[in-house]
Amino acid sequence: MKILRYRMGSRTSFGRLLDDTHFEPLRGSPFESAEGTGARIALANVELLAPIVPKRVFGVGLNYVNHIREVGAATPPIPMLFMKPDSAVIGPGAPIIYPREGKEVHYEAELAVVIGRRARRVPRERAFDVVLGYTCANDVSERLIQRAEMAMGVLLIGKGFDSFQPLGPWVATGLDPSNLRVQARLNGQTRQDSSTSDLLFDVPALVAYLSAAITLEPGDVIITGTPAGVGPMQPGDTVEIEVEGIGVLKNPVVAEAAAIPPATAKSVPGSAR
Repeated sequence: MKILRYRMGSRTSFGRLLDDTHFEPLRGSPFESAEGTGARIALANVELLAPIVPKRVFGVGLNYVNHIREVGAATPPIPMLFMKPDSAVIGPGAPIIYPREGKEVHYEAELAVVIGRRARRVPRERAFDVVLGYTCANDVSERLIQRAEMAMGVLLIGKGFDSFQPLGPWVATGLDPSNLRVQARLNGQTRQDSSTSDLLFDVPALVAYLSAAITLEPGDVIITGTPAGVGPMQPGDTVEIEVEGIGVLKNPVVAEAAAIPPATAKSVPGSAR
């Protein structure tokens, strides 16, 4: 099943994909029930939003073996974790805002794990019991700020700007995340092309490690790291993240000066809210 979140007029709801062009609305939240209404609505008639509004986004650095080799880093002995604010989350089609402070902003294709129920101290062998499904993620990063922060042993702003966490287009349930193709395309040109089989710490390992310390909540998201091939993007570019079995997350890159001023913005198309 593929679960989407959409806006029609002033109403925001969940649905499940029926085919490439239509979906069925759900009666409530997919974290409670996946019961459909029986209606059939065209995707063209609604605005797709980020498929969930996460309470927390947990990120993992240096988690693909080929990316570790690419940057010449030491292999982390434990997951290298950071967090992103929920204000960074946007949905498919929404603009990635290239901030005024941006000098070297990169795309990062990633598989995102969506937690489905409250859980603590989940053993590796039961990790999939607490996972609702998976979606595509772009862990947008401003590298100069990121490097300066990491030199001090911290990481927030370099990955935390508003719009730096595209998610979507929907959450796919029932997938085996152990060997999924992960790609990034910049203006139609493939820049990243790998598989989750190259993960250093796989999905069960990440769920077990995080939940040993932190109670995971429904809607929490774990972005699992990016493979080799990361690189810069500029205003005017279009970035596509594709994960096998899920779909394509597509976002334009827009300079901050061309975006809606925060003080007057009420709603950004495709945003998480």
